[in-house]
Amino acid sequence: MPMDAKPEKVEEMQGLYGPFTIAERVVQKLWLRRDFEQTGLRLLDGRALQIRTPGQWNLLGGPDFRLARLIVDGRSLLGDVEVHFHSSDWHAHRHAEDRAYDNVALHVIMFPPADGERRAERRDGSEIPTLVLLPQLHRGLEEYASDDALERMTARDAVERIAELATMPRAGLVEMLRVQARARWQGKVHFAALRLEKLGWRSAAHHAALEILGYRRNRAPMLATATAHALEDWAGNLDVAAVLAERAGQWQLQGMRPANHPLGRLRQYREWVQARPDWPDRLRKIMPGEGGLQADRLATAQFRKQHAMAGLRTMWSRDITADVLGGSRFDTLVCDGFLPLLGATIAHDLFPLWFHWFMGDVPVEVRKALAALGVAGTKPAPFSHGWAQGFLGWISEREARASR
Repeated sequence: MPMDAKPEKVEEMQGLYGPFTIAERVVQKLWLRRDFEQTGLRLLDGRALQIRTPGQWNLLGGPDFRLARLIVDGRSLLGDVEVHFHSSDWHAHRHAEDRAYDNVALHVIMFPPADGERRAERRDGSEIPTLVLLPQLHRGLEEYASDDALERMTARDAVERIAELATMPRAGLVEMLRVQARARWQGKVHFAALRLEKLGWRSAAHHAALEILGYRRNRAPMLATATAHALEDWAGNLDVAAVLAERAGQWQLQGMRPANHPLGRLRQYREWVQARPDWPDRLRKIMPGEGGLQADRLATAQFRKQHAMAGLRTMWSRDITADVLGGSRFDTLVCDGFLPLLGATIAHDLFPLWFHWFMGDVPVEVRKALAALGVAGTKPAPFSHGWAQGFLGWISEREARASR
């Protein structure tokens, strides 16, 4: 293969709520950021795997990652890593005939191989160890694809990106954004339920909180930290500088605002738990009653007034987080953490409350787009989490169409 930029590889698949397209680049980012459960990793042959470093991302010809440091059943390995959707992609791309792949120590695939599907082999016929990522993911593939689309969207002209939406009749636009938002809500509840099933209420809440404090770029090391240090550890005088050092080399710090530095967020979480060591139990007790929440077709301002949402926000901030978190980060915590966890444990639908909740952390381009479309940004229709999520869902779908 010539040493030039690799072609974009995409795959269309059926998601929880319809078909979507994902680029192999997204799977490579998952490996690079270690954005998956790393505790108890097992290769297809049953051997234990530990990842010391994922390797250097190679955007040119040859293996996707160079010089990764791995431990397989206690034995240290230094080698390359190749990432694919399927096991059979190795042979479809003729890597077994290419000497550039002789040093591949691990084949990372997204989907488990089917019965009889060929495994990766080197030129000498030796089989390459394989890791399947899908069972280790914390969220749905659709959401990872959406994150990637969002990262790419922020570098482009926002006006150009919404030209297609601007031609839609307002009623159709609003309905489409609501449908997209509900699909994202359902996905979040689905994976919250999986987390609850695996970890139980207190530990699931603990993991969700630290994950959200990590933002997109540091979600993976925050989750690893949540696994290494249980909720009870944070109620004491935990040395957060030492906790940060445990993940040295994993934190993504480039271009980060000082307020979002993971050391500061870890200190924040320690302060929060010290003040409210029983915060997951408090969260569980504040589950809102059904009480008209089905009226999600109300305008946001009317819905918030009817359900006293400003007071609810103040109370939750005080009672659950001791006012340690504030602003858009608290709102993201509510919408990505608290409400999906609650939604997975009660019978009635919390989508209307989630939809009309105050907007969390979103790029400024999203706000500009919603205002330009006349959907949000006015007194009767203030910015809300649901409109932003609907727009992000559309961005992801648009990227999928463009990739086909």
